[in-house]
Amino acid sequence: MEKVTDTWVTAPKRPVSTANQATYLVHIYPTGPTMGTRYALNNAPLVLGRGEECDIRIQDHSVSRRHARIEPEGDIYCAVDLQSTNGTFVNDSPVARAKLKDGDYLRVGNCLYRFLAGGNVETEYHEEIYRLTIIDALTGIHNKRFMLEFLERELARSARHGRPLALVMFDVDWFKAINDDLGHLGGDFTLRELANCVKAGVRREDLFARYGGEEFSLVLVESDKEGAVEVAQRVRESVEQHAFEYEGRSYRLTISMGVATTAGDAAMDVTELIRQADEKLYQAKRSGRNCVVS
Repeated sequence: MEKVTDTWVTAPKRPVSTANQATYLVHIYPTGPTMGTRYALNNAPLVLGRGEECDIRIQDHSVSRRHARIEPEGDIYCAVDLQSTNGTFVNDSPVARAKLKDGDYLRVGNCLYRFLAGGNVETEYHEEIYRLTIIDALTGIHNKRFMLEFLERELARSARHGRPLALVMFDVDWFKAINDDLGHLGGDFTLRELANCVKAGVRREDLFARYGGEEFSLVLVESDKEGAVEVAQRVRESVEQHAFEYEGRSYRLTISMGVATTAGDAAMDVTELIRQADEKLYQAKRSGRNCVVS
């Protein structure tokens, strides 16, 4: 059980609704002890930044000393950029001043908040905390925790019915160079853009998740080795052909992929399937990168 601000939650159980008319900013990203913290908004402006005088003080190198301000304007709130270095974004669009709507995402430097308002903000808050237990906040796809649970269920189904199942592990080639060249904000943008590029081609029954850092996974239901390699090659090519652009700079990206499969082996477990996929991924790295090894 985990303490999140003033609310105890036990994922993945859904919370009970409680009506509340308050308006909040909820800390979504980065993860850590402050994830899930909610800041009540009232009739006074609220300043976000690294400075000690800020109402929401954010200890992150990507955030300016006085980065952004939330201003009440009648019955609504506006996000105002205070000429910050890295900009203020609402739903991934840069803004100088923007009205906030219920459910909007506010990005301040490298930090992400959710604006919650309306007739049942307490329920929305608990729903958001539940979502955080299964969704990677940076990329918007499922996280490692959910992936492990999903893979365990699918392995059990595979063994019970003798059906094929495949796991693809992949990561970004030379990602450190991207971070060094574009900075951490550019690196974060790259991971979000990569996720958007890949998830467009993922079947509804399959799972695409961020495993950690720049490593991702695909769980392919009812896919044998041949089918999984075909999917992996298609994903690799789509990433290689995608035009990434950050702050006016265009660049290309490649990924290395490892494929592991089972035909319903009852002895196969989550740890072993991941180990096999990881081993193939490292073989792809040693083979020159930008390839699929199965």
